Amino acid sequence: MVRRTKEEAQETRSQILEAAEKAFYERGVARTTLAEVAALAGVTRGAIYWHFSNKADLVQAMLDSLHEPLEELAKASESEDELDPLGCMRELLINLFHQVVLDPKIRRINEILFHKCEFTDEMCDLRLQRQAAARECNDRIGISLANAVRKGQLPATLNTVRASICLHAYIDGILGQWLLIPDSYPLSADAEQLVDIGLDMLRLSLALRG
Repeated sequence: MVRRTKEEAQETRSQILEAAEKAFYERGVARTTLAEVAALAGVTRGAIYWHFSNKADLVQAMLDSLHEPLEELAKASESEDELDPLGCMRELLINLFHQVVLDPKIRRINEILFHKCEFTDEMCDLRLQRQAAARECNDRIGISLANAVRKGQLPATLNTVRASICLHAYIDGILGQWLLIPDSYPLSADAEQLVDIGLDMLRLSLALRG
């Protein structure tokens, strides 16, 4: 009975997340109320508050689902035992571009994040969460780059802190621009070349040394 109750709770949570994704994509986060999400999910507002503290918590839960498919590859590039950390990072980024183009759910959630999520007063918590996530991402990229330096795949004098910020900004820029104007370039077809441009920046830019 307890197991069934947990399954039902998980099913309700999934319904809420799916409804929120649909509503946020159609109307934007700021213009969507939790009452509208509840109606779309076929649950009460109380059910939403049982699973999520507020709208910011709901949005963050939706965004967290993006990290799952490539998590193991990310961990591999961060591991000191990985023989090819830069290769792992390259594969991770190429797969990221492919998934944004080919997986409708990942594309919708990214579009919500980049272009339909306004940091209004009620979303201050989400802004703090996004700031923390960005810092964590920079740190994780830095760990992978440091591993690549130790393996001789990147210059020994690479400033990994500065390089991680630049690479993160480059990838964010590619995604944000393509999601805004998807007919501007074939992201999936050009994925390898676009990633290699970013990695060439790390290898060749003198401004990233020291």
